[in-house]
Amino acid sequence: MKRSSWINFSLVSLLWGVPYLLIRVAVAPGEFTPAFVVFSRVSIGAALLIPYAIRRGTLRPALKHFKWVAAYGILEMVGPWGFISQGETKLNSGLAALLIATVAIWATLLNGMLGDKTVWHSSRLIGLAVGFVGICFVVGLESIQGKVNIAAIILLLLAAMGYALAPTLVRHKIPELDGAAVNGLALLTTAIIYLPFAIAQWPHHHVRANSIYSVIGLGVFPTALCFVIFFKLMADIGIARASLVAYVNTGVAVLLGVIVLHEKLTTGILVGLPLVIIGSYFASRRRVTQ
Repeated sequence: MKRSSWINFSLVSLLWGVPYLLIRVAVAPGEFTPAFVVFSRVSIGAALLIPYAIRRGTLRPALKHFKWVAAYGILEMVGPWGFISQGETKLNSGLAALLIATVAIWATLLNGMLGDKTVWHSSRLIGLAVGFVGICFVVGLESIQGKVNIAAIILLLLAAMGYALAPTLVRHKIPELDGAAVNGLALLTTAIIYLPFAIAQWPHHHVRANSIYSVIGLGVFPTALCFVIFFKLMADIGIARASLVAYVNTGVAVLLGVIVLHEKLTTGILVGLPLVIIGSYFASRRRVTQ
């Protein structure tokens, strides 16, 4: 990769490792509710991305396919971001990031069900098996230590499944549309859906400055800015290589949780993290054919 691609790769890996920390701060007891965090995040993101798409002249084509854009928003944002925010009221940020790292496993299984025969190649099957063993280790070891909330884990896994479904929908239904326009409209759709909940849960108590900064940071950096950088990265190096950021940002999220939030590096994370990442990597590798 050229130097600019390495810079963009590093930025995306860092920025998409940060949300788990910011969400954890924002939804701490006595701060914002999960629904309010999602609404604030997507509103800020939409306010930045939609004008950017208008300037590029790509918003109108996206509006013509709004039903698919809205479906993408539900799978990528409405469900997952609500699930993650709610889940992080019970789980630490590192464990949340680890569970989301299973997205490659779910995506591989989905592609297999949709007819991708390369999924059933031996190396990819081994990857799936290793990844699932990693999940079992995480849940099992955390349960033994009494540090797990099963409902929260289910929410995080559902979020990962949504992340797996969303790109598949885009690839099959609206592959020609500009990413900034698609995500800007998806963010706006999500904001409209979450608006009633945000109004009902509007904070009338004192909220710490760190929580406010976290919500603003969520909307600006990993939501709006990161989408723009990631689309440029995909254009430069391709979707397959760009997707490798998923394996890096999980490690970033775990490290940030330990360093900034002083979260404990539990046995479940130490054992499960490498298994999930290795399994996801091999599960998502496509067989090279001549």
